[in-house]
Amino acid sequence: MKIDKFEDIKAWQEAPNLVNEVYLVCSVKAFKNDYRLVDQIRGAAVSIMANIAEGFDSQSNQEFIKFLIYARRSCSEVQSHLYVALDQDYIPADKFQELYNQTKKTAQLINGFIKYLRNPNRNPNDDKID
Repeated sequence: MKIDKFEDIKAWQEAPNLVNEVYLVCSVKAFKNDYRLVDQIRGAAVSIMANIAEGFDSQSNQEFIKFLIYARRSCSEVQSHLYVALDQDYIPADKFQELYNQTKKTAQLINGFIKYLRNPNRNPNDDKID
């Protein structure tokens, strides 16, 4: 797995899809008037991308993993905010499920990358992140 820049990380590549969908649902009239929730869910979605990117420039895999864990936590935060949006009828159940699944997929990619970085048997010549 050759990783020269944070944009090469599959979890980061998936995160903009979630961000775009979150921004889209937040533009619906009823939802967009809930300024606090909009700010929270957008911030959490953007944080996923930002933490992956920020962690990429860490000085060690251990530090990078810490940022990936923050990104994964932000996935959970988005999921929690989605429940509020669903309960307030800001989004229909099918849109909730779609976004929830997108968040879950992103979190799974983050988990896979964490596992990869923790693998003591991986070849350090295969990537830049050592």
